[in-house]
Amino acid sequence: MELITPGFGLIIWQLLVFIALMFILTKYAWKPILNAVKSREAAIEDALHAADKAREDMKNLQADNAKLIEEARKEREKIVSAAQSAANKVKEDAKAEAQLITDKMIADAQASIEAEKRAALAEVKNQVAEFSVEIAEMVLRKELSSPQAQKELVDSYMADLKTN
Repeated sequence: MELITPGFGLIIWQLLVFIALMFILTKYAWKPILNAVKSREAAIEDALHAADKAREDMKNLQADNAKLIEEARKEREKIVSAAQSAANKVKEDAKAEAQLITDKMIADAQASIEAEKRAALAEVKNQVAEFSVEIAEMVLRKELSSPQAQKELVDSYMADLKTN
């Protein structure tokens, strides 16, 4: 039974060794361990604060990025709109210029046709006048005594003119 119930001397020695061990551990081990645990706890808490701050900064950056993206989108829409209106204006200007050129070409062609028409009519009038003068000259050269002879002469001259 001695194993189950220790003796009084053993208990005192165990108590002295335990107190000495506690003193040594308190003086040399626990203070550095507690200081290390406290410093680790402070480091973990600082890391958590830094993570929270980084998370908040990330949210702010995401909000700023969203604003920048929206501003860029609006700016792009303005640029595209301006480019489309400029393209439409250039297209309308080109259409107007093409219409002016076409109208000028048509007017020039009509003027040219009218001038050629007048020239052709003038030439026809001149030829008719020449033919009339030639006929009158031929009539005057020949003596005509009777109206029947004059009519025959005019008919023959008209036949000559038609063949020419």
